[in-house]
Amino acid sequence: MATLIEPPKSTERAGTPDHYMGLSQSTALIVGSIIGVGIFSLPYSLASYGPISLVAMAVATVGALAFAFMFAALSRRIPADGGPYAYSRTAFGNGVGFGNAWSYWITAWAGNAAIAVGWVYYVEHFINKGGSTTASILIALVGLWIPAAVNLTGLRNVGAFQVVTTVLKFLPLVFLATVGLFFISSANFTPWNTSGDTNMSAIGGAMAICLFAYLGVETAAVAAAKVRDPKHNVPRATVFGTLGSAVVYMLSLIAVFGILPTTALALDENKASYAVATNTIFGGTWSGDLVAIAVIISGIGALNGWTMICAEMPRAAAQDGLFPKQFAVLAKNGAPVFGIVSSTLFASIAVLISFSGANGATVFTTLVLMTGITAAIPFGFSALAQLVWRFKDRSVGNAAHFVRDVVVASASLVAAIAFIYYSKNVDASWYVVWGPFLMTGGALLLGVPVYLAQRGHMTAPLEVPAYDETVA
Repeated sequence: MATLIEPPKSTERAGTPDHYMGLSQSTALIVGSIIGVGIFSLPYSLASYGPISLVAMAVATVGALAFAFMFAALSRRIPADGGPYAYSRTAFGNGVGFGNAWSYWITAWAGNAAIAVGWVYYVEHFINKGGSTTASILIALVGLWIPAAVNLTGLRNVGAFQVVTTVLKFLPLVFLATVGLFFISSANFTPWNTSGDTNMSAIGGAMAICLFAYLGVETAAVAAAKVRDPKHNVPRATVFGTLGSAVVYMLSLIAVFGILPTTALALDENKASYAVATNTIFGGTWSGDLVAIAVIISGIGALNGWTMICAEMPRAAAQDGLFPKQFAVLAKNGAPVFGIVSSTLFASIAVLISFSGANGATVFTTLVLMTGITAAIPFGFSALAQLVWRFKDRSVGNAAHFVRDVVVASASLVAAIAFIYYSKNVDASWYVVWGPFLMTGGALLLGVPVYLAQRGHMTAPLEVPAYDETVA
């Protein structure tokens, strides 16, 4: 039977060393969370913008790297589970901390819903080729609940599962990022901008979608309590995992846009664009089938990692009294059952809502943009926390790495604001255009009664630790 553990503060460690992830598993968590099905589904979602999306991806990559280096620096100072939640709460108090925790929790389960929808594209490479909406929903729900079941068995299985799926998901990306570049046709890069908007607007809109492919840069920081030697391993895993993902992302996406014309990428039958691109190289269908299988495994791996994050953020907040105490309840194997199940239920509801009256790229893109908005909020507050702390450090004479940290945090803040600003759908209907904001607003409003109920249970935030330049 599950028991309620009187939790330590966020910076304290829970469990035994056997329950911790080392550097390899932490890096696998980063890579596995970043590389899910987002990149494999992007060409279909970006087809309405055209090859100019490659510029947007480059800009998003710069933003993602800024976030990675910022979270690496912040995790050295505060190696606490909760990541962005812990930073915003420590810097600005419980009110802001709750808002960031709730927003990031939405990111996690809404992101799982988006991954599941993108995962369906590749599963339907083999089944439901007629595109039955009911069947698509059922497939997505299976994709959500299998990783939930794995997480309910405990962290040991989560970590092992993550390493295996991370290796498998790299194969199609590395193939297209290398061999695929030799099959590019320059004619496929024209017309450059197919959106009908200005180049700047097209880049901005595509960039907001591209952010989804990089969500996960913060996952090691969020799960810091489950990482061995977090002050050193979390920053290393964050930077190594993001850099590795960025390289294969950019090169493989260039290959896909160069192998297939934009008109082909926009077709519903080509939603599994990486599989289609591989078939174009070899001819036949066997190679595309192998890629689709790898992406299906990749998606399960990403959902596995994100399901853990879905439970870790509210668990950290519950330990501080900001979330209901049920989120801090652990089973005998250490699994936060309530967080896993409730998060997967919300993701399932998001899938059902998104498929109502919509299909194809619109379903995936709406969830992707909603996830980007809710992630950009805690990312932006993390950047503000870093700026406030570093300027205070400088005022007392500790200016080590000041310029580096301020530049990275400033770039992260600008990127977070830009991702929110451009998170609109391309459509004639206002409710589709503003759908990501409407869904985000509804999800955020659900947090108001929770906050009011928890105000009397919140503990005081921790003091900001002094800047330690020896590990910076």
